[in-house]
Amino acid sequence: MSDEIVAVVAPIAMYWITSCLYAILGRQEYRLHSTEEEEMKNLVPKREVIRVVLLQHLTQAAIAFAVFTVRRDGGGAAASTGAAPAIIVHSWQFMVAMAVFDTWQYFWHRLLHSNRFLYRHVHSCNHRLYNHPAESLVLDTAGGALALAVSGMSPWTSACFFSFATVKAIDDHSGMLLPGNPLHLVFANNTAYHDFHHQLRGAGCNYAQPFFVSWDRLMGTYVSVAIVRASHGGLEVVPAKRRTTRETTSAPA
Repeated sequence: MSDEIVAVVAPIAMYWITSCLYAILGRQEYRLHSTEEEEMKNLVPKREVIRVVLLQHLTQAAIAFAVFTVRRDGGGAAASTGAAPAIIVHSWQFMVAMAVFDTWQYFWHRLLHSNRFLYRHVHSCNHRLYNHPAESLVLDTAGGALALAVSGMSPWTSACFFSFATVKAIDDHSGMLLPGNPLHLVFANNTAYHDFHHQLRGAGCNYAQPFFVSWDRLMGTYVSVAIVRASHGGLEVVPAKRRTTRETTSAPA
């Protein structure tokens, strides 16, 4: 199997593996929303979600193959390593890709909220259950292609990057705070942070995704969150300044 095929297939496989794992681990005490609330808000049938996901993955695979083909035919392999050790080069490319992807996603995400037409006809799908195909194409696929082109990642590095980004995105949208989750310990932009954005009171803030909160802080759209015990037995995300004397858990830094 060629490196390019691994780079294309790995993130898609990681999506289905991680999604199944979260479905298995979804105990009520770890959830930010009760089962009843999720069923009430998830208006799109699961069959339709699966259809949209498969369409997105086919589009993602086709564009990824095209990008790798153009790079290979044009001699545009990964950026020259020079005298630097490979681990330093790959780590630098990984960080560049994270910065590019975050920047692309923040400003497109904010535009999708500020433009009424785009929100009503495209982005509102994300707040009901899953991305509109057009949003997935622009935010995820095009943003990923840009991150790949700018960073100069090799196929193997891009396989690691996009697999990691996939796991991160699933966790951010899972609505679950699993104990000991390393993503919540390392990233301030995590499940609780993004869950607040999906609340009515948080729709105008916390746009940043999927890695850092830098653009929210720079653009004045950052709201810190706290995690409290909810009446349904699980957890609830509230603005940090509204933390009450109810039993609380520590919000990830």
